[in-house]
Amino acid sequence: MKSTREKVLQTLASNPRSTIVEIADSVGINAISVRHHLTSLQASSLVTAEEERHGVGRPRLVYFLTEKGMEKFPTRYFRLTNHLLGEIKETLSEEEVRNIFKKMAGHISEEYQPVLKDLNAEEKLDLLKEVMAQEGYELTWEKSGSAYAISEVSCPFYQIGREHPEICLFDKSLVSNMLGIPESKVRHTKKGESHCSFVIESSDIK
Repeated sequence: MKSTREKVLQTLASNPRSTIVEIADSVGINAISVRHHLTSLQASSLVTAEEERHGVGRPRLVYFLTEKGMEKFPTRYFRLTNHLLGEIKETLSEEEVRNIFKKMAGHISEEYQPVLKDLNAEEKLDLLKEVMAQEGYELTWEKSGSAYAISEVSCPFYQIGREHPEICLFDKSLVSNMLGIPESKVRHTKKGESHCSFVIESSDIK
């Protein structure tokens, strides 16, 4: 049985830009309870809101899913991507598949190389965070002792990665390229079921 929170998300997935009253009618609870759930979902970055003109009078507040929220409802492109990756893995060798993800990361990082050479380690990490955000990732980084720890807060491919973990090579290669260090120097681990984390010794970032 779905929780009320899940019902609110499902309503917004089916009927984006809904008002509190519309959500309440759909879910079958009162508007005060809906407002409470929406506040929680907004704090989790799953839902956002904006004012919308609706005839004469004051604008009304409508709610809709963020990209992170929409990831809770995989569409058919996930199935297509999974099928495509499955076919690629059956057709190509493991090394060839790995090279595809490395080349993808290489094409993205290539344009930043002239800028990277003039940045220090933490400036490179900040730029990495921006570049990854453009690809749909949310990263945090912090220094712990003699190393930097990079953690993915959200990953646009986390559902695909469950079936095709090779896709994490894209993340690792992009980190390696942007920080200018060999992949062997990037320690990669899984955080929970889906998100990746990386540890790099500060002395390795030149």
